[in-house]
Amino acid sequence: MMKIGFLTVALKNMNFEEIARWAHSVGFEALEVAAWPIVNERDYSSTTIDVENFGPEEAQKVKKILEENELIISSFAYYDNNLDADPQRRKRINEHLKRVIDAASLIGVELVGTFIGRDVKKSVEENIEEFEKVFKPLIAYAESKNVKLMIENCPMVSWQEPEKIGNIFYSPQVWREIFRITPDSFGLNLDPSHLYWLGIDYIEVVKEFGSRIFHVHAKDVEVDQRKLYEQGIYGYFGENPHAKSWWQYRLPGFGEIDWEELVLALKKVGYDFVLSIEHEDPVWEGSEEKSKKGLLMGLEFLRKVI
Repeated sequence: MMKIGFLTVALKNMNFEEIARWAHSVGFEALEVAAWPIVNERDYSSTTIDVENFGPEEAQKVKKILEENELIISSFAYYDNNLDADPQRRKRINEHLKRVIDAASLIGVELVGTFIGRDVKKSVEENIEEFEKVFKPLIAYAESKNVKLMIENCPMVSWQEPEKIGNIFYSPQVWREIFRITPDSFGLNLDPSHLYWLGIDYIEVVKEFGSRIFHVHAKDVEVDQRKLYEQGIYGYFGENPHAKSWWQYRLPGFGEIDWEELVLALKKVGYDFVLSIEHEDPVWEGSEEKSKKGLLMGLEFLRKVI
């Protein structure tokens, strides 16, 4: 039976124990633990566990909290630009990713999620070459710690520069090339919401890449047909290209993803792990109370489809 969890960024002002106690009290079974640096510039990020100051003693405390609250950690989450064009920044991000891997290994967590990112000065093809240079040692390091790396398929448009793809790992065409040069220990944190607004069939993705799907984000997306008519697929042009875009992320059940069909497709390819709610729904964020309400609505909906 699949488990339902959530990415802890949604409750970023609570500590790990507080989040675990609340999650257990309302019926969640898994946590996707945010592990960004305490000081960082990413939106939708937090530091539920500080991996820079994490050793065996801290690992035992985390294990005890998990046991007391009948929870698992489905994955550690650190989504940043591992191919940053600035060599010093890239090195800092890569090194932090290693610390996330270390923490996961100490607890016995198999999965760590991140972005490939992009050197914005180079083409997608050139970035695939950069990927091989940067990620070959990172994948080997993870394997040495009994950890698997996985990438979320968010294109991160305008992350480094306006209108440019910021994370090259966004389409089946690129995945095939990446998976061709990586071992089976490297996979996908599947997020159907990105596929939907990109016009990619998420059911066909599950059928083709099932063996590389390690984890699934439960995030929905709503399309505003009027804005799509007005703006076209390239969306609104202004200071923030996403501020008035024709699509909007929603909690599962509040958008256009067919979750029953998706769950069935996942089961057919043998996926039976966690659906992790990644809460980026603007209707239900802005306060701890609203975020909790949103997570509970997502939980209630997903229970009906698994």
